[in-house]
Amino acid sequence: MNNFEVFLYFVCFSLIAGAAFAMMWSNIQSINIEMSKPPKLKHPEAPEAGEEVMYVDFSRERLENLYKQDKD
Repeated sequence: MNNFEVFLYFVCFSLIAGAAFAMMWSNIQSINIEMSKPPKLKHPEAPEAGEEVMYVDFSRERLENLYKQDKD
């Protein structure tokens, strides 16, 4: 390896290291900015406290009972 190739290698290495540091720094700054903002509001379609919601029961016993009813 001649001196030019070594120099080129270290230049590329320093560019990649600098870009990685810049990306980490900007991510940390972005997280700090987001943490200082007030919390986001709840989704408009989210149920209120105590409100009943529909759900599907996939427990084994329930599915077996439905299967037996369907066969009859």
